[in-house]
Amino acid sequence: MEAPRLAQPVLAILFAPLLLGVVNRVKAWVGGRRGPPVLQAYWDLAKLLRKGAVYSRSTTWIFRAGPIVGVCAALVATALLPVGDTPALMGFPGDLILLAYVFGLARFFTVLAALDTGSSFEGMGASREVQFSALAEPALLLALAAVARNTGSTSLTGMMQGISVHAWTTAGPALALVSAALLLVFLAENARIPVDDPATHLELTMIHEVMVLDHGGPDFAFVLYGAALKLWVLGALLVGIAVPVRSGDPWIDAAGFAAGMLALAVVVGAVESSMARLKLLRVPQLLAGAAALSALALILVLR
Repeated sequence: MEAPRLAQPVLAILFAPLLLGVVNRVKAWVGGRRGPPVLQAYWDLAKLLRKGAVYSRSTTWIFRAGPIVGVCAALVATALLPVGDTPALMGFPGDLILLAYVFGLARFFTVLAALDTGSSFEGMGASREVQFSALAEPALLLALAAVARNTGSTSLTGMMQGISVHAWTTAGPALALVSAALLLVFLAENARIPVDDPATHLELTMIHEVMVLDHGGPDFAFVLYGAALKLWVLGALLVGIAVPVRSGDPWIDAAGFAAGMLALAVVVGAVESSMARLKLLRVPQLLAGAAALSALALILVLR
């Protein structure tokens, strides 16, 4: 029974960087370019792991702990999500709160590591990260609360297993609102367009990337891999609700889940190819809109 429960962590560990490659290939295809290989993220991680790390004498152990805590938190998050009808590896009642808190823990240490450098640019990025996360987390929790109320379960396994084609026929408007809110949270939490541009190198406009400017070598590899795992986990949460494949066969469920994740990567690439990053003053309005969608979904299921 334990082997199928390893599906989500194993898939995340092996294929999380692949989502970044698919996104970049879609963007390159839309732009008429050849673009990097789909496996480029793996080559970048391997190259960074072979390098050495340089630490400023003004930094403390907090700077070195930030990337490690981020990866560990993301790995814990992968164990909280199921695949199809297969329960999560670490599922328990109320684990939806833990999912939000492990990402909060990772963000907390990333922000502390940025502040530990004493850099004004990284401090600016940390301030923006905290501000926007304070708006994104209510949207995430309200969306999960709506799903929990609709399925009658506070466990992510029970919530995902309770979402089916029948659930969409009976509570379609609420689940559609939840999916839209989670898509906005997904883009914001992973520093994607329209909230942030992962390809930019202008410190004045960056949010997440500016916080990790001083990381290098294996530390930066941990940062990139942790970000890929976070992209996977939040994407798996969205796919589990928007594309519910519950056949009872672990292989069919895994295949449907993988197809949903690839489709999500294509959607992200299309979004980033069709619009520009919003002004920083517009980002709070976008996240407030996501919270409003989640609140409306909760009101619909409470009727």
